[in-house]
Amino acid sequence: MTKDQKDNLFSLVKSLTKSEKRQFKLYVGRLGVNSDSKFLKLFNLLDKAKTYNEAAILKSDIVKKSQLANVKAHLYKQILISLKLNPSHQNVRLQIREQLDFASILYHKGLYKQSLKILDKAKELAIANEEKNSAFEIVELEKIIEAQYITRSINTRADELAVQAKELSSQNVIASKLSNLSLQLYSIILKTGYVKNEEESQMVTQYFNDRLPKINDKKIGFREKLWLYKAYLWYSFLLQDFLNCYKYASKWVDLFHQNPSMINLNPVFYLKGNNYLLESLFFTGNKPKFVKKLNQFKAIVNDVKFNKDENVSTLIFLYTNFHTINQHFMDGSFEAGLNLIPKIEKDLIDFKDRTDPHHKMIFYYKFASLHFGAGNNKTCIKYLDKIISNKTLSMREDLLCFSRVLNLVAHYEAGLDYHLESLLRSTYKFLIKMNELHEVQKEMIKFIRGLQDIYPHDLKNAFKELHKTLKTFEDHPFERRAFLYLDIISWLESKITNKPVSEIINTKYLTKYSS
Repeated sequence: MTKDQKDNLFSLVKSLTKSEKRQFKLYVGRLGVNSDSKFLKLFNLLDKAKTYNEAAILKSDIVKKSQLANVKAHLYKQILISLKLNPSHQNVRLQIREQLDFASILYHKGLYKQSLKILDKAKELAIANEEKNSAFEIVELEKIIEAQYITRSINTRADELAVQAKELSSQNVIASKLSNLSLQLYSIILKTGYVKNEEESQMVTQYFNDRLPKINDKKIGFREKLWLYKAYLWYSFLLQDFLNCYKYASKWVDLFHQNPSMINLNPVFYLKGNNYLLESLFFTGNKPKFVKKLNQFKAIVNDVKFNKDENVSTLIFLYTNFHTINQHFMDGSFEAGLNLIPKIEKDLIDFKDRTDPHHKMIFYYKFASLHFGAGNNKTCIKYLDKIISNKTLSMREDLLCFSRVLNLVAHYEAGLDYHLESLLRSTYKFLIKMNELHEVQKEMIKFIRGLQDIYPHDLKNAFKELHKTLKTFEDHPFERRAFLYLDIISWLESKITNKPVSEIINTKYLTKYSS
């Protein structure tokens, strides 16, 4: 089977909704000369095609090979212009940009007063909506105009603009430093996961402190606070300080609730804040508060007033499903969680062009963990194989490593011990290569390797010994990360008591919240 060709134009055409396609054709049709144009014919062909096939395009005689690149580029531009004009894509940022463009045109025509009037309104709109980069750009254009056309009615105009430019520049510098720090910390956690030892912890702390700008809380606005909370959140996640994760995720979400107009202006940031709030509650094991926040989140994003585009809809799909699954890990209701998988797998097909491999991998790990908890070890292995056999994945090394550890345990539980030794070797080599071999993993591998030498009547004592050893790592600042991906302690307790792991976890949950 030939691999589908990837093409940006084809992806853009396929992303269009029915209304967007209709508007595009109306936009193109405003000029009668376009009705028989090459780019419109190409659009109709791509719209009907299931895959991008350049040979089929050339065979259709719509366009010659020498013309194809130019026609595609023109069609791509026309679609973007049409989308820009679509009311569903209009927002404050575009309105500000449009007003700035209008003001620039008027300025170049020498209509300074008209240009300044538009700029003043646009600047007011930009500042009110925390679009300070645009506001700074507007002030800079105002300064240029004022240098040529001095408005005698306001003799302090030049000083006011100079002060305003200085303040906006200072705020933009702070926002830029904080956003850089936040992005760099996020990149670290995506690539390597949590800190693994004291040395890494100190390096991350120094990295964070060296790059954190000095801030006067009274002089920063919504945007600067948002980036500040993000930076502290990622720093806390890296250190596995989940209480502080909850603290800064709460500040993040509360910031939006204190400035409700920002929710529809920045829906992606609002969704991400809620995602990290739920994730931190999941890691702290507070299910009552987790369920309350999850239900609140679902109610908000399902409200008709909540603006949704393709990107926002994808994030809602990811976050609601991730956390709906997570609640079943908290109380051991794995069987109930299995009912979610068929629908999510179906939705993953619909979202395949908008869901990156990293998020698909997380879903597969969660599916595998649900099946493992429910005792369906062979199905667990099937999902883990989708992660382990994918050689193109380069993100979340920690998840890749723990997939292999869970794979070992699932093979043992499924009685598939005929190639357990080769699995042990490959897992060990992989963990060494990734610098991921920690005490919990060492003990697990040593235990599974030694199982073949343990007599059946001594097996329970062996589980007890391993349980005793691993319990010492449960609250260790760097070793406890292993228990976030696989509840090994509960698994061992299930082997010792001959009870399902779901029952062990549920008993712990009920005991925790019975008082």
